[in-house]
Amino acid sequence: MRDVLPEIMKWWRSGLRFGLATVVGTWSSAPRPPGAAMAVRGDEVVGSVSGGCVEGAVFELATEIETPVLQRYGVSDDDAFAVGLTCGGIIDVLVEPISIETFPELGEIAASVEAHEPVAVATIVSGPGQVGARRVIWPDRVSGTLGLERLDDAVDDDARGMLAQGLTGLRHYGGQGERRLDDLSVFVHSFAPPPRMLVFGAIDFAAAVARVGKFLGYHVTVCDARPIFATAKRFPDADEVVVKWPHDYLASVQVDERTVICVLTHDPKFDVPLLEVALRTDAGYVGAMGSRRTHDDRLARLREAGLTEAELARLRSPIGLDLGARTPEETAVSIAAELIQLRWGGSGAPLSTTQGRIHHEIQHEIPHEAP
Repeated sequence: MRDVLPEIMKWWRSGLRFGLATVVGTWSSAPRPPGAAMAVRGDEVVGSVSGGCVEGAVFELATEIETPVLQRYGVSDDDAFAVGLTCGGIIDVLVEPISIETFPELGEIAASVEAHEPVAVATIVSGPGQVGARRVIWPDRVSGTLGLERLDDAVDDDARGMLAQGLTGLRHYGGQGERRLDDLSVFVHSFAPPPRMLVFGAIDFAAAVARVGKFLGYHVTVCDARPIFATAKRFPDADEVVVKWPHDYLASVQVDERTVICVLTHDPKFDVPLLEVALRTDAGYVGAMGSRRTHDDRLARLREAGLTEAELARLRSPIGLDLGARTPEETAVSIAAELIQLRWGGSGAPLSTTQGRIHHEIQHEIPHEAP
């Protein structure tokens, strides 16, 4: 949805009507995650719900849609190509007609996304409620209703919790909003601010890490105490470059479980006090660059500083996956690969040597925002 938002806002502001298809549920090797969206107006198409597998069928439905409908796409062993999702997965897609009249809150949602203000859209997708009923939830206000006050209250609580973690997905309730029943399904689409990547050490490796971090959707900050090296010109892909002692800066900013901390200084006077702070935050990932000898020396210094074994166990050092990386760009790829592995629970082995599902269930919430 975030990817198609700029284009559909042009249509919406012009008073045009269009079809919006959103992936709300996935099983097995589904090609796109919940929240992936495709918008259709006439012969114009933006976005994707399946990477190409069922786009044709969704396009036809979206061009004709009059009322919201939940459509399932999958395969059968006998005739896999007939349905179109040849990867073997199953996806549920909510297809809705969108206009200023049917979705008056879309302008506020777009403004919040642009301003990096957290906002969630909760939509009934199946069950005894009105399919397509929508409620928009901000941390401090709401708009719209799902039809029942009790259901609204339950969804508000869940949606705000999901926003805090950057999660998008289905939640199930009873027809009257009961939490222990599951006959009514609500899709909560979170638009959380981008997760943060804090890169410490203004070196060439940091420039490559900042570049790949931005590519993955992070808000990237590069920090170093040396003003001659920490400049915006040297780090054009970073959202901000901060000249400050790393441990002082880290202690001054908000860190949550989606935050990634990359310590690339490999200089004890910088990285030991920095890691003292980092390993006691809620950061989902703390990695430090350096040789194995540097790592052993670093651990000894951190133990002397009073860190516990549990705190030290959170440190990923040497940073990244074992890809044989040598250049700054290759090292950045190995760090990105480790973040993705932790996010989805992959083995890191070549897919050609593994069996079973390609797409894993989510394991950690650190490095990826809702689409």
